[in-house]
Amino acid sequence: MATGVAAVWVPVTDMDRAVAFYRDVLGLTVSSQSDDWSEIDANGLRLGLNARESASPSSGGGAVVTFQPDGSIEDEVAGLKERGADVEGEISEHPWGRIVPFKDSEGNDLQFYAPPAD
Repeated sequence: MATGVAAVWVPVTDMDRAVAFYRDVLGLTVSSQSDDWSEIDANGLRLGLNARESASPSSGGGAVVTFQPDGSIEDEVAGLKERGADVEGEISEHPWGRIVPFKDSEGNDLQFYAPPAD
């Protein structure tokens, strides 16, 4: 049985560009960095940036890494756009919360999620 999530691996083709995105655009802490593997601390969840020769995002779906915004979701979207992130849509409202999709520097699917207001 699983006892938790050890890490989420994200494929990257350009490690320096990917590390810069997670550090400079998302404001996360880089725990370690090498040409083949880098680790990002996402509030206690380890994101492993995995360099692979054939790395390419899947257009057919797959895992999406969802982040908690530091401030309001609107402010975070504005900040992403200012820092050059590819924000793909608008904030969508759902009974279970609000989300907005965007891509990392390598084309991987990411999103911000805010729970519903009480």
